[in-house]
Amino acid sequence: MDLRAETFQENRPRLYGIAYRMLGSRADAEDVLQDAYLRWHQTDPSRIDVPQAWLTTTLTRLCIDRLRAARTERTNYVGPWLPEPLIDENFPPPERESELASDLSMAFLVVLERLTPEERAAFLLREVFDCDFSEIARILGKNEANCRQIVHRAREHVHRDRPKFQVSDAARKRLLEKFVAALHAENHDAMLALFAEDATWTSDGGGKTKAARKVIHGAEHVARFAIGVSRRYLSRTTHRVLPINGESGLLMYLDGSPIAAISIDSDGERILAVYTVVNPDKLKSITATHGA
Repeated sequence: MDLRAETFQENRPRLYGIAYRMLGSRADAEDVLQDAYLRWHQTDPSRIDVPQAWLTTTLTRLCIDRLRAARTERTNYVGPWLPEPLIDENFPPPERESELASDLSMAFLVVLERLTPEERAAFLLREVFDCDFSEIARILGKNEANCRQIVHRAREHVHRDRPKFQVSDAARKRLLEKFVAALHAENHDAMLALFAEDATWTSDGGGKTKAARKVIHGAEHVARFAIGVSRRYLSRTTHRVLPINGESGLLMYLDGSPIAAISIDSDGERILAVYTVVNPDKLKSITATHGA
């Protein structure tokens, strides 16, 4: 491996961490990494002072362009769009101990979808990857004052839309196991007791399989929906509790094949939101090692 290829590989975990958090898609993240790799090899080395800075700048700008294009595509998506789940992976951590709990979680990435591409980039670079404002300004082609405003505005959106709760993994697992038990018992009261009054259920089927095409709101509606959709296939389904985007979630199987990746947002006592990815295209990366 030549020195340039080796340098890229050394930076690849960080670059992929930025790309996935920006785009919420394995395929898109890999595409922009490949594009960045080609540009890295095509650029005169004498023009590159700091390799990591050059790679971060190039990768982030590619992500912003890809996200702008993806937003147009996602307006035509059938039903709600959710990020592609990362199942049981040792994903590269951020540069420092982030104050943001679970910066890979489905709930966090869904909130990021509400930011503009530049807000998302600036926020992630500052809050997750610990870039200083001068570097963010250079990457975005703006002055530092503007970048501070962008990050401040993005931070307000994130904290308003996703209040921070310290939830232990043990508490999350208990809620998931109670959820499965209520499903198998078809116990509406037990299911209802699990959800906060204003709980939501978001399903991503992408038009490829049956799924609710709108977000379901309210504990009563969510409980009825959960039991209703599972009743038909209950005798043929199994499940595993395992890490999904860095937090314990449910991988559901029908006749041994994965059919749903379920993540929850919780305050530790109740389920605040359920995110269910059932689009088969987004479950392709689940390998035999995740078998039922």
